[in-house]
Amino acid sequence: MNAARAQHKGRGRVAWVDVAKGFCIIMVVMMHSVLGVEQAMGHAGFMGDLVEFARPFRMPDFFMIAGLFLAARITAPLRLYVDRKIVHFAYFYVLWLTIQFVFKAPEFAAQLGWPGALGFYLKSFVDPFGTLWFIYHLAIFFAVTRLVHGRVPFWLVWLAGAALEVAHIETGSMLIDEFAARFVYFYTGFILADAILGFAARIDRHAMLGVAYLAIWGCVNAALVFGGVSTWPFISLALGFAGALAVCVFAVLLVRTLAARPLKYLGAHSIVVYLSFFLPMVVTRQALLGSGLPVDVVSLIVTCLGLIGPVLLFEFTRRTGWCTFLFERPAWARIDRPGHAAPQKAAIAPAD
Repeated sequence: MNAARAQHKGRGRVAWVDVAKGFCIIMVVMMHSVLGVEQAMGHAGFMGDLVEFARPFRMPDFFMIAGLFLAARITAPLRLYVDRKIVHFAYFYVLWLTIQFVFKAPEFAAQLGWPGALGFYLKSFVDPFGTLWFIYHLAIFFAVTRLVHGRVPFWLVWLAGAALEVAHIETGSMLIDEFAARFVYFYTGFILADAILGFAARIDRHAMLGVAYLAIWGCVNAALVFGGVSTWPFISLALGFAGALAVCVFAVLLVRTLAARPLKYLGAHSIVVYLSFFLPMVVTRQALLGSGLPVDVVSLIVTCLGLIGPVLLFEFTRRTGWCTFLFERPAWARIDRPGHAAPQKAAIAPAD
């Protein structure tokens, strides 16, 4: 894992990784936007097919990249590791869970009564809520990986993770089900970081190899998705890995083009978008439902504003210094403070 460690320590950032994460956060916002619009308008459009095409790889790639640079931190002092990899995500989960609940509380109260709504909020500390499950599981994945590292053979952990994904566990608990479905991708990013980075470097040197891979993968992914077999055991696991690598290839090929610039920005601030896209998405959707526009046009506008809204909010807080706690962890929410380790800025960080 020396290459992963060296790239992590020697950066700024790895540009193609940010491009890949930027692409994935667009896919995530698109999914929530399109499915919400189609449900509200009562019929599907072309963008629904794009969402379905991305289903096998949308989250696997995010989690695989999240584990990619963990080798540089896995043996860090425990206090530092817990602060940066667990408390960090826990803070933003609790904060944005509370913000989302404030907006949705009247709706919950109408359905469940205020005691029931409060109970639902408290339950969300145990079983993750809505779109925030990704943040919740990142903290769990970092914790589990630290616990097993050096204690359990890596191949045994990987096999257990793969078995959980293949089992397609459906208990109704998002905590259990998403852990089972996603941990193998995160752990693969961790243990195969050098191989993934080396593969990306090879694609960078041989672009036509990357183009060929994307063409073959795209045809196979589409055939299996629209053929209705992409969710079958083993096939879902294979498509998850193949699609995650395809996103990496796409990012490497795109990284030197002008089109990569907005993707780099979104990737570098992917968690900012993930935390806060729900509000502009919902507001825009409600505003456009009676507009008479076609479903795909509404879906596209909602997706775009779901991405732009968080960026505007983040830049506002950064430039004005107001409400910085929304995206920057304050000192009181840290356990690794000056005196325990060298002072470092507690700003929100990508899931690296």
